[in-house]
Amino acid sequence: MLSEKGKYASATENRRFVWAEVIWPLILELNDVAFTLKQYQKKRDEVCMKKNVDVSITSRGLVSLMQKEILRKENHLYSIHYRLIPYMRLKADCDYGTAIHEVRIK
Repeated sequence: MLSEKGKYASATENRRFVWAEVIWPLILELNDVAFTLKQYQKKRDEVCMKKNVDVSITSRGLVSLMQKEILRKENHLYSIHYRLIPYMRLKADCDYGTAIHEVRIK
């Protein structure tokens, strides 16, 4: 979000923001492991307007979350990694650190 940061720090910050402010709240709101691009965009636009954040940051964050395998895209649906489903069912707080840790455990 701040341009003074290095490329990797910015990517991590974008991922963290998108996960914490858009993806995880959307998952809990829908009470589902998957969401459509349209649902994501609606939530993203609400968050960006409310927090006065440029939408381009969130699109980079979304792609980055897929590269880290926290999110998966199949056809027109995005879904969370299967190891994050218990957090959703419990409606637990699942921050980015927890998500990346769960996905990295094999």
